[in-house]
Amino acid sequence: MTTIIRPALLTRRRPVPTRTEVAIEVREPRPAEPPPPLLLGVFLEDWLSDIVRLSVRPKTFVSYRSVVRLHLVPCLGQHPLVELRPADVQAFLNAKAASGLAPRTVAYLRNVLRQALGHAERTELVGRNVARLALPPRVPRREVHPLSPEEARTFLAAIRGDRFEALYLLALGCGLRQGEILGLGWSDLDLDGGTVRVRQALQRVEGRFALVEPKSATSRRIVALPAIVRAGLLAHRERAAQEGPGRALPDGFAELVFTTTIGTPIDGISVTRRFQRILKGAGLPHQRFHDLRHACASLLLSQGVPARVVMETLGHSQISLTLNTYSHVIPALGREAAERMDAVLRRPEPS
Repeated sequence: MTTIIRPALLTRRRPVPTRTEVAIEVREPRPAEPPPPLLLGVFLEDWLSDIVRLSVRPKTFVSYRSVVRLHLVPCLGQHPLVELRPADVQAFLNAKAASGLAPRTVAYLRNVLRQALGHAERTELVGRNVARLALPPRVPRREVHPLSPEEARTFLAAIRGDRFEALYLLALGCGLRQGEILGLGWSDLDLDGGTVRVRQALQRVEGRFALVEPKSATSRRIVALPAIVRAGLLAHRERAAQEGPGRALPDGFAELVFTTTIGTPIDGISVTRRFQRILKGAGLPHQRFHDLRHACASLLLSQGVPARVVMETLGHSQISLTLNTYSHVIPALGREAAERMDAVLRRPEPS
């Protein structure tokens, strides 16, 4: 008799799991698939919206956003954040320099990336800041060529009677930044006491004016007014009263010291263009408006005003910034110091 072997008998049956094994599998589920790596581009967008927008002035935010979206994301955005290497950043910087970007611009790109990765390092998303390890391009030092004392007097003669004479006087006589001057309110001026308080600045961001915090904590300051600046502000106040109230503006803008003829905020670009026309008409060298601030510092230092006082007048955060920026004045001060020391040590000749 032939024995028939069924196929089912040739197949090994899978053992049925016991209750204990089932319980262990329930308590210890299989590990889930790891999430995809965080890309640098995604991190940068989150950094812009969650950190930068809340911590810097609007104009700075717009600048950082442009750097991220026009340069960092297109070139590095697909790199996983944790896998970004110093060599990747260095290659990016070298490529930007080779494309014709100015060294100062390339250094700015690195600075923005360094700040972003600094936040990633603080929040333990990365172990180190690779942008800090990449070498920035050498940025040529920008030479400062402010107005000389004689040129400054020529400039003062050229602006006499100008509608913005007091504005230029605040820049040259007190070293205020352009945005700080344009953001001044009448309540910031103490013309009886002879002081001006810097507490805000005017910026134009994406076509809209905004009153923002000063550049830094030390930029909040009270500056003594030279008599010539105080006189210019008094004349400006009389002129403003004669012009009468302009267009109705929101709170804050309504009390601006310097406005257009219809009472609206002034665009800094128009101030600079007007300033340069005055220079040209007076036969003076071409200058940026910011160079009036440099002229103020240089004139103060050349008159023997201590660097610490100049630093506080300008609102610099460190005295080294003041001394490094205006090092061209230091040699003359050194010669004057030597002559004063010589006068102290030299014995008087017998009469």
